[in-house]
Formats: sequence, C-alpha cells, structure tokens
Amino acid sequence: MLFAKCRERGGAKGPMLDREGLKLVSEALERLESGFPDLPDFHPQLETNSLRAVLFEVADRMWDNYPYSHPLYAGQMLKPPHPIARLSYQLAQSLNPNNHALDGGRASSEMEKEAVSEIAAMFCWETHLGHLTGGGTMANLEALWVSGVVTERKTALASTQAHYTHSRICGVLGLPFESVPVDSHASMDAAALEERLERGGVGTVVVTLGTTATGSCDPLREILALRERHGFRIHLDAAYGGYYTLAGNLRPETSAAYDLIAQADSIVVDPHKHGLQPYGCGCVLFKDPSVGALYKHDSPYTYFTSAELHLGEISLECSRPGAAAVALWATQRLLPLKRGGEFAKMLTRCREAALKLYARLERDSRFVTGFPPELDIVVWAVRAETPEDSSRLARAIFEEAAKLSLHLALANLPVEFLGNAWTESDQGTRGDKGDEVSDTVTCLRSCLMKPEHLDWLDALWTRLDAATTTVTFHRE
Repeated sequence: MLFAKCRERGGAKGPMLDREGLKLVSEALERLESGFPDLPDFHPQLETNSLRAVLFEVADRMWDNYPYSHPLYAGQMLKPPHPIARLSYQLAQSLNPNNHALDGGRASSEMEKEAVSEIAAMFCWETHLGHLTGGGTMANLEALWVSGVVTERKTALASTQAHYTHSRICGVLGLPFESVPVDSHASMDAAALEERLERGGVGTVVVTLGTTATGSCDPLREILALRERHGFRIHLDAAYGGYYTLAGNLRPETSAAYDLIAQADSIVVDPHKHGLQPYGCGCVLFKDPSVGALYKHDSPYTYFTSAELHLGEISLECSRPGAAAVALWATQRLLPLKRGGEFAKMLTRCREAALKLYARLERDSRFVTGFPPELDIVVWAVRAETPEDSSRLARAIFEEAAKLSLHLALANLPVEFLGNAWTESDQGTRGDKGDEVSDTVTCLRSCLMKPEHLDWLDALWTRLDAATTTVTFHRE
C-alpha cells in the first residue's frame, strides 16, 4: 500500500480531512431547502446500514493512496481543493445542476459566467468568450480546434517540453503538428522557432507558461515579435502556471512574459491546479468572441432562453457539472483574484518555498541542480559518475523517502538541463556494463504547490537528507 493504513498508525493525525465543514454543509442545505417552500414533502428512502457498510468499504479502499493534502506530499502537481470549494461543490450536488442548458442549471450557469469573467479579468481581458471544461486537455482541444478552423488547418507548433496532449489532440483533430526544440532552461528556443516559421505553413504556436515537468515558461515576448513578421495564432497553455500572473516574486524575465498574456489569441488555465478546485475543472478563453459561431448547432431538445450565447452553445462538451462552477464561484468570492490579495500571497509562498529548497539543494554536494525554478517546481539529480548511476540513485531515494512519509516525484529529463554535470565528452561513452551512456537522466521532482510547504521545508529537508544518506551509505 502507498500510504500506511490508518488502523496500523492509530488513526490519522490532525484535521487532514475536513469534518467541521460537514456541519456547515448541513446548515447550508437547510437554507437551500427553504428556497423551495411550495413543494410538497419528498423524502427518498435510505437504508442507512447498507449505505454505512459501503461507505466504510470505500474508506478502507481509499487507504491505498498518497496523503495528497498533507505538506509531506511534495510530488506530483496535486493541490488539495480549498474547503469552500469542497463544501460548495457538495452543496450544489444536492441539486446536481447541468451547465449545458439553462433548464439544467440556471443559477450555476450564471455563476460560471461570472467566475470565468473574473479569470479573464485576471489576464486583463474585458471582452472574451470562455467557459469551464472537464480539465486542461479538453480546454486545449477546444482552443486548437478553433485555431485549426481559423487558420485553415495549418501546422500547430509546441515545444518539446510542452504537454504531450498537444500532439495527441492534433492527431485527433487531423491537424499537422510539429515540435520545436527547447533551450537549456526547458523553454522554447526562439531561434529554432524562427527557423521553422521561415519555412512557412504554420497557423498556431502553443506557448507554455509553466511546463508540467519543470515549470518553465516560453519566451512570450520573442514569440509575439515573431508573430508580427510571420502571422500566426498564439495559443497560451497556462493550465499549470496561469494563476502565477498574480504572484509578487517572479523573476523579471518571467514576469515580463506574464505581463504580455493579454496579447494571446486563446488561453487555457486549470482551476483544479492552482485555482484550489476539485477535479475536474479547466477553463478555455478566447480573445475574439466571434469564434462562438464555430460552435453553432441545432438540437431539437436543447433550447435556449437568452438572446446571448449560452454556455451550451460555446462548448464541445455537452453535459457539464454545474457544481464545478458553483465551487469555483464560491472560492473566488472568498479569495478574489487580486494582486496582493490572500490568494496571490499563497502563490508567492509556494514560489518562495521552491526557491529555498533549490538553494539548499544547490549547496549540497550530493545533488546536481540545473536552472532555478521559474514557478514552484524544483527538479534535481543525484551526483554520480554517469546519468545511469544518477537515475538509479534517484529512484532509490524516491522509495526511501516514501518510507519516511516524504512523497516526491520522478521526471526523466535531458542531461543538458543539469548544466555541465555530465560533459559532452561523457556522452556516447560506455558504462561499466558496456551500455551506452544515456542523454537523459531520472531526476527527483517536487511541486511545492501548497503555501504550507514554506513552513514545512525543514521537515521535508530532514527526510530527504535521511533518505539520501541511507541510499548512499548502502551504495558504499
């Protein structure tokens, strides 16, 4: 099992899972019911003992998980939803609204529009067209679908470190796709992009702000300059990093890219990442509202009661959970998307934690660090003679750290991201077993997405140090 059984540990320690919030939901449900005073009483029959037995079985099965909401989970990009999001979602689920048609979710549809408008305003867009999706993949699919139609199916480009779904999505859409090399900081190489653009036939360039492996950001300023000369659509994949436009401690080059977001043609951001939402909640935005005409459809049973485009008319998805919109609206009501506000300060703390972890790693001779983190993702390798040896040690430390309740992640990355740890003369040589030295290395990776990570940095480091000492001791 991935996470020690609660029974064996004597129960979970601390309020890791929300119990007090359930009392608030009960009170809110009474208030919700008061909004339907004219309805006759209707109480579905529940067989409590059977429900309890199955729920307890579910609880037991869920032991086989990592403790995602705890600060000692610092691995993949899994951020716990805010309590207001969980509770609002649960409250809305008592009605189970559907935001495809106004019939299915009048209030939740209006709340979605308001919440999405606030996200657009975060990117300095007053005029826009957008809606929520099931996640970033669906949001990117819609954006690339629109780009493909508008550009008459010209080639789409993304960096080699962009999310793998871009090439997959283009395959689904029948849209030509090519990858562009990255520089030593895992950002799109502007010179390589220009060389490809000069050959023509490019309709869309996907610019990533916050790659999923390293959190790197593509050079938006340089890409905008290339758009002036070559003419193409810019789709901004900010699924992971979009909210960092509010952070107050980005490096100047990164901040400059975020200041230019409004010049993109379309934007994707995932509220279920840094937006504190439950899965799945993505968002796609278009700068030009006229692209809504591409979604036009005739349905004999989906009718609309507004002269304006309804959410069901501007989405490739049909049924969508209104509860997701309610949860997002409530979260943004509690934590407005404002620079210098409480939500923005949470992001600033996450990045500060990443910078401090990177500084400790850089000072420790057992580790190899490459470029500093742009957002809140830190990657590092274990110092060894070859990338293969380093990869083996990283995997061993990953396993040993988990035994100490520190949960990290692994990422297979090009060796050039780690500076000169393995020089060019080392590449192509052969290891002790005659195997050719790899041009990639398995790195340890940490997504410090929780603001609490800043307070828990000493606890994380103590466990990483102990795990590394154990692994290297046994190696010697």
